[in-house]
Amino acid sequence: MTVPPNASAPGPGWYPDPAGSGRLQWWNGSAWTGQFSAPPFQAAPAPHPVAPRRRISDRTPVYNPYIWTIVALPLVPLILLMFWNPVLRLRTIGTRQVQTIDPASIFTAPYFLLVSISFVVYGVSALLAYLDWDRLRKDGVVRPFHWAWVFLSRELYVIGRSVIVHGVAPRRGLAPVWATIGVTLLVVVLTGLKMSAIVATLANQAATI
Repeated sequence: MTVPPNASAPGPGWYPDPAGSGRLQWWNGSAWTGQFSAPPFQAAPAPHPVAPRRRISDRTPVYNPYIWTIVALPLVPLILLMFWNPVLRLRTIGTRQVQTIDPASIFTAPYFLLVSISFVVYGVSALLAYLDWDRLRKDGVVRPFHWAWVFLSRELYVIGRSVIVHGVAPRRGLAPVWATIGVTLLVVVLTGLKMSAIVATLANQAATI
C-alpha cells in the first residue's frame, strides 16, 4: 500500500498505520517511511464512584453482645493477673553447692495460664469481631469496618467500627469507644499497681534469702 486509506494524494504527515498497529506512521507524500509515533493520548476512564453509605433507621440496633464482649475481654487476663503471686526459690549451682535465686521460679503454672488466656482472648476477639461485622451487614450497614482489623488492634477495630456506625446512625454508635477507653485505663492502672507490688514483693524475698 502506497497511500493512506481514503486519501488520493495526501501531503506528508502522520497517519494511522495501515497495518493496524494503533500507532501513527509518517507518510512522506509518496510512501510510508516506517517511522512511528505513539498513539494520541487517551485519558483513562474515570473511576466508578463509590456509593455513599446510607443512613439506617433509628430503630435499627447499632450495638450487640459481640461488640460489648470485645470491649470487656481484656478484663479476663486482668482478673487472673490480680491473683498471680510469684514466689522466688533458691537453686544450687557449681561444685561448691552455692545457693542463689532461681529467676525461672516465677514461671509457674499460674504464669503460663495467664499467658495462655491472653492468646485465647486474642483469638476470641477475632471471632467476635467477625460476628459483629456480619451482624452490622445484616442490619443494613453498608461496608462496615472490616473485622480483620482486630488482628492489628482490638482498640483499632472498636474505633473504626464506631466511627462508621456513627456516620450512618447519627447520635449513636460511639458508646463502645468510650467503654474501651475506660477499660483500657482500668487495665493500665491496675496492671501497673499489680506489677509494682510484685516487684516489691520479689525484692523483699530476695533480701531475706
